[in-house]
Amino acid sequence: MDCSYLDNSATTPVYPEVADLMKTVMVEAFGNPSSLHGKGREAERLLNQARERVARVLGTNSRDIIFTSGGTEASNLAIKGAARAYRKRGSHLVTTRIEHPATLRAVEELEAEGFVVTYLGVDGEGMVAPADLEAAITDETILVSTMYVNHEVGAIQPLGEFSRILKSRGRRPFWHVDGVQAFAKLEVEPYKLGIDLFSLSAHKIHGPKGAGALFVREGVRLKPLLVGGGQEAGIRSGTENMPGISGLGLAAEICWEKSREGMNHLADLKQFMIERVLEDIPDAQVNGPGDKRAAPYITNFRFKGIKGEVLVHALEEHGIYVSTGSACSSRQHQASYVLEAMGVPDREAEGAIRVSFSTLTGREDVERIVAALPGEIKELRKFSRVR
Repeated sequence: MDCSYLDNSATTPVYPEVADLMKTVMVEAFGNPSSLHGKGREAERLLNQARERVARVLGTNSRDIIFTSGGTEASNLAIKGAARAYRKRGSHLVTTRIEHPATLRAVEELEAEGFVVTYLGVDGEGMVAPADLEAAITDETILVSTMYVNHEVGAIQPLGEFSRILKSRGRRPFWHVDGVQAFAKLEVEPYKLGIDLFSLSAHKIHGPKGAGALFVREGVRLKPLLVGGGQEAGIRSGTENMPGISGLGLAAEICWEKSREGMNHLADLKQFMIERVLEDIPDAQVNGPGDKRAAPYITNFRFKGIKGEVLVHALEEHGIYVSTGSACSSRQHQASYVLEAMGVPDREAEGAIRVSFSTLTGREDVERIVAALPGEIKELRKFSRVR
């Protein structure tokens, strides 16, 4: 049976062109980009090409791009690297309660080292109030870390307002943005906004797992997490993962082009799905903004009287793949911390699922899930102990 894959916020299928390029790099252009001979120069050319491709999507310079093993390493490098490099300036960090675990665990480690962290709350739609950010910043604040698009409910944070607040400071804190769920889908201009660090991942944009990058504004110092041969401008040592990096570069280019043409299509699919679900299923609610303040490719619902994980498996029987939330925590069988921060009661949060689209999602995929959901939820509610 064919399937409808609707868990693209967890990972995406690799574009065929990307897989072809990666195979060529592994089999033919296999040199070490640090080597002086021809094979090394060939690899170096591919490395530079990938760096330029990522930079073009961000509208930055290629020298600002540092390749990593993924979004988690990129965010850890940004947060720990900046905090430790600039500790003499202050010891206060600001982030939010709905960040990805890569950010939350990183700042928790820094707290254990003596840094003071302010965690900003969100409203019932998962939005951070700019006034809360402004109130949290002190003369001791050296780093602010916020996400662009929330990985569970799709809320697009008001980066423009954050930028205005940060630029108004006499000595502004450094600003890290977790752009993993937004890169090559939504536009962002780090230099224009004043973003100092921007993390991204390949496997969210139809590239390979195990590859990511960090935009580092020129002049920003980071204390490396890894030391060794001094690759990636001395910030991230280790021989570069050339197949992954090449795949990331090409995936970014293709995804960005498709996204610029296809976001309205995804917005229409999302609106169609929301309308059908709310019309056909009693006690169904949308988690997160229901308007343009949410990404057009992430939707989160909660259904009273069921458990989300049970519904995930029920939908799989129809060849439909969704999730209960972040893939990083979905196996821990606990209520979403994002929904908790939004004020959703645990009992209701247990009935949540996330449906996420990509540039490869078609209307038939959405029609399939809206056709299956009412019957499955009705059946599950007959036997559910969740009230």
